[in-house]
Amino acid sequence: MAKIELSEANAKNRMSPLEYQRNIGIAAHIDAGKTTVTERILYYCGNVHKIGEVHEGCATTDWMEQERERGITITSAAISAQWKTVRGPFEGINHRINIIDTPGHVDFTAEVERSLRVLDGAVAVFCAVAGVQPQSETVWRQMNKYGVPRIAFINKMDRTGADFFAAVESIRTKLKGNAHPIYLPIGSEENFRGLIDLIRMRAHIYDENDKDGRHYSEEDIPHELLAEAKKYHEILKEELASFDDELAEKYLADEEITDEEMMAAIRKATLSMSFIPAIPGTAFKNKGVQKLLNSVVNYLPSPLEVPPAIGHTEDGEAIEVHPNDAAPLAGLAFKLATDPFVGKLTFFRLYQGTLSKGTALYNPRTRKTERISRMVVMRANDRDDIEIAHSGDIVALIGTKDVRTGDTLCDKSLDLVLEPPTFPEPVISMSVEPNSKGDQEKLSIGLQRLAEEDPTFVVSTDEETGQTIIAGMGELHLDIIRDRLFREFKVEASVGKPQISYRESITHPAPGIGKFVRQSGGRGQYGHAEIKIEPNEKGKGYEFSNEIVGGVIPKEYIKPTEEGIKEALRNGTIAGYPVVDVKVHLIFGSYHEVDSSEMAFKMAGIFAFRDAMKKAQPQLLEPIMKVEVTTPEEYAGDVMGDVNRRRGQVHSIESKSGASVITAYVPLETMFGYSTDVRSFTKGRASYSMEPSHFEQVPAQVLSKVVESRANFVNRQ
Repeated sequence: MAKIELSEANAKNRMSPLEYQRNIGIAAHIDAGKTTVTERILYYCGNVHKIGEVHEGCATTDWMEQERERGITITSAAISAQWKTVRGPFEGINHRINIIDTPGHVDFTAEVERSLRVLDGAVAVFCAVAGVQPQSETVWRQMNKYGVPRIAFINKMDRTGADFFAAVESIRTKLKGNAHPIYLPIGSEENFRGLIDLIRMRAHIYDENDKDGRHYSEEDIPHELLAEAKKYHEILKEELASFDDELAEKYLADEEITDEEMMAAIRKATLSMSFIPAIPGTAFKNKGVQKLLNSVVNYLPSPLEVPPAIGHTEDGEAIEVHPNDAAPLAGLAFKLATDPFVGKLTFFRLYQGTLSKGTALYNPRTRKTERISRMVVMRANDRDDIEIAHSGDIVALIGTKDVRTGDTLCDKSLDLVLEPPTFPEPVISMSVEPNSKGDQEKLSIGLQRLAEEDPTFVVSTDEETGQTIIAGMGELHLDIIRDRLFREFKVEASVGKPQISYRESITHPAPGIGKFVRQSGGRGQYGHAEIKIEPNEKGKGYEFSNEIVGGVIPKEYIKPTEEGIKEALRNGTIAGYPVVDVKVHLIFGSYHEVDSSEMAFKMAGIFAFRDAMKKAQPQLLEPIMKVEVTTPEEYAGDVMGDVNRRRGQVHSIESKSGASVITAYVPLETMFGYSTDVRSFTKGRASYSMEPSHFEQVPAQVLSKVVESRANFVNRQ
């Protein structure tokens, strides 16, 4: 992409020129060391003067009480830092790095999704012992989805069982990522003491007396590692030759390739998403993080080097949005958060234009303007006020009123919508009730604010029982929500037993007729709609097709009819669960010139869908989880037997460092309490991770139990 020149005035007002800015995310499987890596980055960049540790509950980006208590990241934290690289094309130049530390737990995958939507590059952190883990795969898919170039940091090289080369190979085989080392480790486990730079062919040995990891000596490569270093240096040159014609000519002619040429080729290959530089290190022991920072600057893109964002007007016209300060403003609100001191924060990626404090931004969704009273650059839970933001910046806005996650905010002259992030459907729900009448209003306010912040947290009312139902991505997700209600909103509430979010679908096409006729003297009600429904592809959801000809249903009644169909989709005919993956064709109907109304056709749509659903051989679907259990080999048989008892299917078994890694697909309904059970029969020596995979039909022997359970739940209320 051609570099866009900034005007002299814009360049002067910037904190740093666009080409010297990086917007990156730190993402990985839970417990791979993302937050520890981020903490070291902040320390070496001078943002913090004392290293905070996750296990001590004092990491800068884990600022929520719940994060510090549990030692996990729950919400993505944005932070800005400055780094001056030591070597390379940007040597000695201060770079501004906007960093988002994302959660690793699958229950908070929405935080990763919306962060990657607005970032230009990423650091994928892997554990040197475990290599690629289940959530690593999810994060990798999300990076591919949004076209994010990345660097692989192989962390925890100081741990027993660390194997840098096995971890890199797992990226190549499991993730199909073209990962190649640009540094090699010197030693491993307790003997990990430095890195070999495969570009300059020099060894960097850390001073063991310097616990901060700031000082190292540059030396010749140790004799016993020289042959291996030469081998990987040649592999790296050969691989880079496939991305650069000039370098390929030199390589084939056996001419000398300079360090600068190799670095330029690595940058070009990384930006094309065809190459992943791999770096070993141990963030906990402060080794390798500075090399990672240099690589972020040298190999990940500036906002000028990523494809332009695409926006669409109301007419469907596509418009490219470039990082140009002088152009009309456009940006994406990708995250909402509640700050105890300043109220609602709207995290905003500015793609184009310049934003000043006090500016009124237009929201195409609401057709209203939002005035920005303050702007801040985030330092995790701290913040610095700024007067102006430029294209490429990530800032937090204060003063917005009606903004949701995924809203575009732009200049009114543009009136375009940028593609919002997409989020998975909740898989688990439970009822919540205030303990007193005084808590009722506070509960309502608290749930509304939490639902605004988190698109995967859904609040609804059970029409049959009148109960408030909260739904989310897992038990931990809802546990955190309940905890936040108590701590932040002072709500005393009781919750019911977790309920599985089943789905209903159909297996055969079927017609349906809906008539709503009411005569009670005077003007009556008349609506008549006929539809045909058929199964849709798995995961495609609901599709509607208007096939009315000849005006048998007037145009103004088509939309109310579809609204009725959508309402009927919320409650299936088997057990009242939402209906998914269905195509609906509106094919016929009739109307009355006097008695027809929007409400009548909405009711006709509801009746028509219910009629068709009963004839379409509906089926009940349950969420299936992908479960990975790492256990000592002697317990592998017990783990597999337990998976079978839970109606699960073992997919694969892999031996890794003396342990068995068992991957299985298991219904969520059978996985409650699994953590306690697996620890019990493996004497606490097994660990597991779990993430939603897909929906499958509920077996006949289980169906009656689910339907009965649903009926009992409704009757109890």
